[in-house]
Amino acid sequence: MRGLLLRLSALDSDAASAVRVISFFDVLVAQHVGLERLVASTAQLAECPAGLSVPETGVWLRMDANGTSLAAAPPPALSREVDGGRVWLERGGDPLPLDEIVLERFAIAAAVLLGETRAKLSGLDDPALVELAISASAGDAERSRALHLLGFSPLTPIRVLAVLDGPLPDPPGPQAAIGSLHAVLSPADATVPTGHPIGVGPVQPAMRAPQSWRAATVAARFTAPGVIDSIEWDDLGALGPIAQQLHTSDIRAIPDVQALDRLAAEPGGQDTLDVLTAVVATDSVRKAAALVHRHHSSIAPRLARAESGLGFAVDTPIGRFRLALALSLRRLRDSAG
Repeated sequence: MRGLLLRLSALDSDAASAVRVISFFDVLVAQHVGLERLVASTAQLAECPAGLSVPETGVWLRMDANGTSLAAAPPPALSREVDGGRVWLERGGDPLPLDEIVLERFAIAAAVLLGETRAKLSGLDDPALVELAISASAGDAERSRALHLLGFSPLTPIRVLAVLDGPLPDPPGPQAAIGSLHAVLSPADATVPTGHPIGVGPVQPAMRAPQSWRAATVAARFTAPGVIDSIEWDDLGALGPIAQQLHTSDIRAIPDVQALDRLAAEPGGQDTLDVLTAVVATDSVRKAAALVHRHHSSIAPRLARAESGLGFAVDTPIGRFRLALALSLRRLRDSAG
């Protein structure tokens, strides 16, 4: 059926062509396809982006001609009302002769399938809806409706937070336990809570919550409870994508990480690592000492012993970089699981 509408319109819009379009949508309804399949099939038929929006229930879908989900406000388009919302085609240039009948049958099919799916999310509480919103396996129709029930529009800019020691007592948005983490859907302009190890995902339209959540879980692995609380994915730069590719065995073989492991195994080793973490998180020994609640005079001899074990000075630009990278990789390794 791909490209059927363009081929039929290139001939004419006679009754036989219209019947084939009607049959196309009748088959989709008879198969009880999901709303995502309906929108994707319409976009493929018309060879232009298509969409479906029902504000009352939160359903919002937009697909291109390749069936790829789009998460951006659509341009002005040919549209038809349907069941409290509308369907549309984003045809560049003049409409084709069969566009009107496509919109009509698209709207009819959407009304039927909306009726079949209207009750699917009834009875779910906020945590279940949050889990659905960030699930990469959920369909766009389910996600948009879950977001609606949580108070977000599909295009609302949000950041997903991955909290290591959740739940948060006063979260900036709805939260749910996801494995050993807690996920929080936070408006983009909300303040990230302090005093908790939190990975902060990048700002995305709410429909892209799974991408923000995945990035947040990586960022959370670079936190150092009590020393470095929140880490933003955007601040990781190249380290974030690299972290998604590294295996723990690769990290374990890095000499600078091995040197940190030896320091950690010494008496007071964790305290030494906390001091080193504070050194790279601040710009002076005094600030580092304050961060770990030590007097600055006690930091210098500990740093000297640490530098001896590491084999490089930590007060030079390259030394600070090596130390920051080694500490980050070690935290990444230890948080794998």
